[in-house]
Amino acid sequence: MIRLPDHPSLEKLRKLAKRLARQVHDGEPRALALVAELHPRPPAEFRLADAHLVTARLYGFASWPRLVEHLETVERYSRSPHTVPEAADPADEFLRRACLTYGADHPGRLESARSVAYEPTVHTMAATGSYDELRALLAREPGLAVAQGGPFGWEPLLYLCYARVGPGRHVDAARLLLEHGADPGAGFLWESLPSPFTALTGAFGGGEGDQPPHPAAFELAGLLLEHGADPNDAQTLYNNGLGGSWSDRTDILGLLLAHGLGRGDGGSWKRRLGHALAPPDQLIREELATAALRGGPRRARLLLEHGAQPDGIAAHPAFEERTPLELALLHGHHEVAEILREAGGSASLSTMEQFVASCMRGEDPRDPELTAHVRATHPGLINTAAGHRNVAAVRLLVRLGFDVDQLERATPLHEAAWNDDVEMARTLVELGADPSIEDREHGSTPLGWAQYGGKRRVLAYLASL
Repeated sequence: MIRLPDHPSLEKLRKLAKRLARQVHDGEPRALALVAELHPRPPAEFRLADAHLVTARLYGFASWPRLVEHLETVERYSRSPHTVPEAADPADEFLRRACLTYGADHPGRLESARSVAYEPTVHTMAATGSYDELRALLAREPGLAVAQGGPFGWEPLLYLCYARVGPGRHVDAARLLLEHGADPGAGFLWESLPSPFTALTGAFGGGEGDQPPHPAAFELAGLLLEHGADPNDAQTLYNNGLGGSWSDRTDILGLLLAHGLGRGDGGSWKRRLGHALAPPDQLIREELATAALRGGPRRARLLLEHGAQPDGIAAHPAFEERTPLELALLHGHHEVAEILREAGGSASLSTMEQFVASCMRGEDPRDPELTAHVRATHPGLINTAAGHRNVAAVRLLVRLGFDVDQLERATPLHEAAWNDDVEMARTLVELGADPSIEDREHGSTPLGWAQYGGKRRVLAYLASL
């Protein structure tokens, strides 16, 4: 089974099935082998319907109608809020600016929403937490509690959870919407990708852009969970774990675990999307691997206490099919490594990987030949060390000849800037880092990264250079 491509297209899959049918008729060995593997009863005469069936099974679906149904579900829930242009309707423009979009959340955008004058709608009332006005409106038209609309085609509860405007009675407004039939598991598929951005996701924020949480994040999340939102929320976990800057905080993880993370059937989104979404027990494996990769002893302990398997293999490509203990060792997280060892975790490292683990512990391996080899084949090791706030490893690697300005997607100093890590930034500058180097993707300096991300401490330091 292989994964459907991003932005799956029924037309492209039809063409793929037609091509398979032609290849079978032409006797191509790979096509024949695929049919033998995936068709339950390979026919003597291979028809287009057979090609449809094999294509569906290739992507993990029992039949072509099931695959088509999945694509229709994806299309129904797909939204691209970050691409919505400026709206002519003032209420829509207010909402467009006031809500996180995960793609257009540049500095000043949320604040600019306050300058927009508009006539209130059910969606703006939800976004602003205008409880009294919302209660009066729903008393007259209760069906508006689930009405999709506004610039993103969302229901009111999503605008409430993704908006970042206040003050307001957001928790009371959310409770009112739920009492009038709003779905606590409401969400959308960002750019048709299979991990739903739910109301919970919006409340907690986070992610690769470090989007801010809702001011009432935990109260909203608790309310949603009490009303049936599923705690097996992959996007919420990613946004506050593997994605974005790192902290070993356990409050979000603890809340989700207390409400059943890792158990159950995965809820309404799992039923809609099937195998495209990871099952609950896989989410636990992903979280333990995240704690090992990024250095979270508190998270690791909490997950193990809730039944996480110390050798469980996570599926995300960032983990490279390694055990949690291997990840902890290779990334220099000694405390996490000891916790995993005590829990029965195992690791198998090659000679070169043992060298890397030694460097990440800040211990000189004293092997000049291997040092030269690793420096040539893994020059970004110093970027990894900087991203993990590992000052001892960075100092050692520079002493071993690694480039303090190694430009991967960015430099080690960019990593320190995004982490708001003044100690690392100062260490890198002392070791000769050049703060004027621009990253490859955005053409921005470490100072620019700090400005964009609102990293105030490191911003003050870099601006003083």
